[in-house]
Amino acid sequence: MKILFGIQGTGNGHLSRARDVYPELAKYGDVDVLISGIQADVDVPFPVKFRMYGMSFIFGKSGGVDIIDTAKKLKLFRLLKDIKEFPVEDYDLVINDFEPVSAWACKRKNLPCISVSHQCAVLHKNAPKPDAGDPMGKLVLQRYAPVTAAYGFHFKAFGENIFTPVIRKEIREIIPVDEGHYTVYLPAYDDATIVKHLSQFNNARWEVFSKHNKAPFISGNVSVTKIDNRAFIESMAKSTGVLCGAGFEGPAEAMYLGKKVLVIPMLTQYEQHCNAAGAAAMGATVIKTLDEKYYGTIREWLENGQRIQVNYPDITAEIIEKIIKTHVPSYKQLTTEKVSAGV
Repeated sequence: MKILFGIQGTGNGHLSRARDVYPELAKYGDVDVLISGIQADVDVPFPVKFRMYGMSFIFGKSGGVDIIDTAKKLKLFRLLKDIKEFPVEDYDLVINDFEPVSAWACKRKNLPCISVSHQCAVLHKNAPKPDAGDPMGKLVLQRYAPVTAAYGFHFKAFGENIFTPVIRKEIREIIPVDEGHYTVYLPAYDDATIVKHLSQFNNARWEVFSKHNKAPFISGNVSVTKIDNRAFIESMAKSTGVLCGAGFEGPAEAMYLGKKVLVIPMLTQYEQHCNAAGAAAMGATVIKTLDEKYYGTIREWLENGQRIQVNYPDITAEIIEKIIKTHVPSYKQLTTEKVSAGV
């Protein structure tokens, strides 16, 4: 069986989850990987057949998406050409993690496209939502990567085909300890802004991983270095708490490691505000922006914030098996072949 696995390349969460999803898909056939987008900072330990420009939202430096830079870097005709020409018909199964090229190529040719993503869980009627609605933000989530069936991940299993997070093997295998520092990843803020505010809390040690950093430096109680997957995992595992954006995988991994969690959703980013509502329901602290008006909340979190204890079992294999059983008519034949081969 030929499987296409389309992965969103904006942010790091999709690629982090793919590290565990890919080997499960590979048990059922030959997997070709498509990654589109230009904003990821982590590599993947498997071959990538297609790398495409896609459609990315560019992180700003003041707490939100840089709309102007996003518009400048949007290559609409290239995106439409890629969608038109991509050979999705060559595959028996298309698995999609919020990736627009393969999703729209399937829609254009009236072919099935199966979502395995966090975004489809955010849209579920039972998932936490922010107090303020955002019709346009919701529409973007619905239309960005259209699919014919959805299997989602959230902080809790809110409904049918909604599952707890995929915690990558690297996180599951590390032993968490507490060495007293706080790990920080706020890709929508520049280094100067982060240092300016965090240096006000001089009783805390901050290890900042930066999307904008070119050379590591230390300013008082704040150390700043560029994002590195292994170094970030080690810092988080040894931290007291994690301060991060309101993505999904980052807060979920921090919760799994039993850390205190403080999240700051990106401005005007509907999905992150939904994530912040979900994280708050789990016991995380949420502030709207990195700003002086929230110093009291940050100080309270540092002094009295509670560690979050969750149990996220490793069920990735079960989810992929369910998808294969449901969406691949020849599943029984595949199973017979695997048993005969001693797999």
